[in-house]
Amino acid sequence: MCTTCGCGIGQTRINGESIRQHKYSSKPLRFRPVKQSVAHAHHHNDTIHFGTGIAGTHAPGMSQARMVKIERDILSKNNAYADENRRYLCEHGIFSLNLVSSPGSGKTTLLVETIQALHDQLPIAVIEGDQQTDRDAACIRATGAPAIQINTGKGCHLDAHMVGQAMQQLSLQDDSLLFIENVGNLVCPSSFDLGEAHKVVILSVTEGEDKPLKYPDMFHAADLMLLNKCDLLPYLTFNVDLAIEYAHRVNPALPVIQLSATQGGGMQAWIDWLKKGCQQATVCK
Repeated sequence: MCTTCGCGIGQTRINGESIRQHKYSSKPLRFRPVKQSVAHAHHHNDTIHFGTGIAGTHAPGMSQARMVKIERDILSKNNAYADENRRYLCEHGIFSLNLVSSPGSGKTTLLVETIQALHDQLPIAVIEGDQQTDRDAACIRATGAPAIQINTGKGCHLDAHMVGQAMQQLSLQDDSLLFIENVGNLVCPSSFDLGEAHKVVILSVTEGEDKPLKYPDMFHAADLMLLNKCDLLPYLTFNVDLAIEYAHRVNPALPVIQLSATQGGGMQAWIDWLKKGCQQATVCK
C-alpha cells in the first residue's frame, strides 16, 4: 500500500498485456523541522497537518523514519530506470515530455491537436497512462501517430520502468518527439522521473486558480505550464493573473503559455516551444 495516496498492488498492463505488479508511489522527500518528536499530526486553528514529519506524509502505524527509508529505496530504483531511459532518448535525439495534470484538463485533446499540427514536420509517438481502458491511445492512433497504452490498475502514476517497457515496444524513430501522457493526478507523478526532458503541467481554466498552491510539488517540478481551455474564459470567473501569480509563488521561473486546444488560440506558441526543444535534442545527441 502506498504511504502517500493509497494506491496498492494492481496489474500494470501495456496494450493489454500484464508486465508486472505495481506496488508503490510517493512524494518528493522534504525534510522539515517539526516541533513534535513523535506525533505526526500538527493542529493549527481549524487545520490538522499530517505532512509535518520528516517524510512529508503520514501512514497509520508506520514511523516517519520507516517511510523515509521506503521512499528512498523506491525512488532510487526508479531513478536508475529513468537514467537508462534518458540515456537512450538523448543518444537518439528524441525530445520527450511528461504531460501531467488533474483529470479533465484536456491533455488528450491537446495531444491530438498538437500531432495534427506537426504530423508532416516531425515523427511523433505517444505513451498513454491511465488506470484502465485504452480510449486515449485509440484517440491518438486515429491521428496516425503510434501510441501505446499503459494501464496502471490501482496505481496512480507512471514510473520509469513502465515507460522503458513502452519505449521498447514503440520502436521510436531517431530525432523524434515523444509525449508521455501521465495518469491524471497532481500528486504522485511529481515525484517520479521518467527520463523525460521536461515535465509540462497543464491547468485548465475550468479548475480553480489555487491549484498551484494546493499541489505545489507538481508546479515546482514542472518546466512549463500550459493554461488550457482559455476559450471558456468569457463564461467563467477564473482569474488568469491570479493563477499565474500562484504558480510563480511556487516556481518563479515557470513559463506559462495560455491556449485553447479546441479553438487554436495560443497553440502556435506551444508548437514553437516544441520545435525548439526538438532542435536542441537533435544537436545534443
